[in-house]
Amino acid sequence: MGIIDILLTGVGLSMDAAAVSMTNGMNEPKMKLPKILLIALFYGVAQGVMPLIGYYAGSLFATAVAKIAPWLALVLLGFIGGKMIFEAICELKKNGEQPKEAKPLSLGSLAVQALATSIDALAVGISLVALDKSGALAVNIFVAVSMIAASTFIISLVSVFVGKKFGELLSDKAELVGGLILVAIGLKIFIEGIFF
Repeated sequence: MGIIDILLTGVGLSMDAAAVSMTNGMNEPKMKLPKILLIALFYGVAQGVMPLIGYYAGSLFATAVAKIAPWLALVLLGFIGGKMIFEAICELKKNGEQPKEAKPLSLGSLAVQALATSIDALAVGISLVALDKSGALAVNIFVAVSMIAASTFIISLVSVFVGKKFGELLSDKAELVGGLILVAIGLKIFIEGIFF
């Protein structure tokens, strides 16, 4: 696995984080740059740390992780997304069609999102052990996870800005749409983990 392969792996792993980052930007269109950078940093770090954990845990926990990872992603993203949908519907019923400002993203929610979207990176880390042992990993593990983290950071950063633009367009429906997206991502990770 060469440098290009690792970069492409990083891009692939970052897609769930990108979608959730976009949702966060959409839900909070007036978000300031420090918070945007924090979101990208959380996702970048999570996507970098999880393969490192997977690499060092190796095959010790591979079977257990593979069995619970899809369920964990479904529960975490389903809960956050479901809560957003519920709050958006309650607010729309309470206020009619008057726009409302969504609640700002909390650090706790951000941490849960970062964890849930990086679970598949844990499995990648486990697979990197086999590549490294066979000599097929062209760089050391720290370079590999740094590349994955950096690509996720950049893609998440851009995604928040794109989401902010959509949030301005969607106004009061952004939280509802964002919740639906999170639930859909949770279902996608679950279905891929269970059936593929």
